[in-house]
Amino acid sequence: MRDSRWRPTLLIRASVALHGLALVAVIAEPALWRWALGAVAINHLLLTAVGLWPRSNWLGPNWTRLPAAAAARNEIALTIDDGPDPLVTPQVLDILDRHAAHATFFCVGEKAARYPDLCREIVRRGHAVENHSQHHRHHFSLLGPRGFMRELQSAQSTLGQITGQRPVFFRAPAGLRNPFLDPVLARLGLTLASWSARGFDTRIGEAERVKNALLHGLRGGAILLLHDGNAARTPGGIPVILDVLPAVLESADAAGLRFVRLRDALL
Repeated sequence: MRDSRWRPTLLIRASVALHGLALVAVIAEPALWRWALGAVAINHLLLTAVGLWPRSNWLGPNWTRLPAAAAARNEIALTIDDGPDPLVTPQVLDILDRHAAHATFFCVGEKAARYPDLCREIVRRGHAVENHSQHHRHHFSLLGPRGFMRELQSAQSTLGQITGQRPVFFRAPAGLRNPFLDPVLARLGLTLASWSARGFDTRIGEAERVKNALLHGLRGGAILLLHDGNAARTPGGIPVILDVLPAVLESADAAGLRFVRLRDALL
């Protein structure tokens, strides 16, 4: 579990200092207000750009790969987002069972409340359920501290009560965030996790393209992203994860890689 003390990154500290210097400059010399405003505006654009980069760690700690010790053990992680889905998730669980593979499901709180037995089944089969917000709002990255706290705390409560296991990881909807998120994560003891490879399988229904994107350069420490909720369909109408997952599991096994839950990589 993450330390509850928030430690601002160098970028955040520099941004705070810049705002302070801009204010002092304007007070000392009001004619400098255009320069001060320009500097602050550029800083805000930089912070926005970094928030739109899901794999960035400039706003706070962010798992884009497993820790070095896990990578050395040839461990990789399969993460599955946006569920649970009553049609897709049970089939995903059966595929994982056939390959004796463990996964991490980033579940949406309101969906978990709708299908609690399915969430409990995920855990019963040896997988982990982690926090993907309560409502998966499209404007999640625009929320402030109170909005983030409501979304994450609600999901923590929902998922913890259903599964009996309190989430220790969080993944932002679409991976997008802003500087207010990391202090909330620290307060809740949550670690942000993104990915090292994804196949854009909510938009691409071609199983071969999705599979190739996930397997390109695959090695120990990788964090792969697929979706059981909001999954794109193949031309035959099959959720693309169901076509892709067996091939990914087989390729990883042939390469001597072992799937573990994100929380197992903390050990």
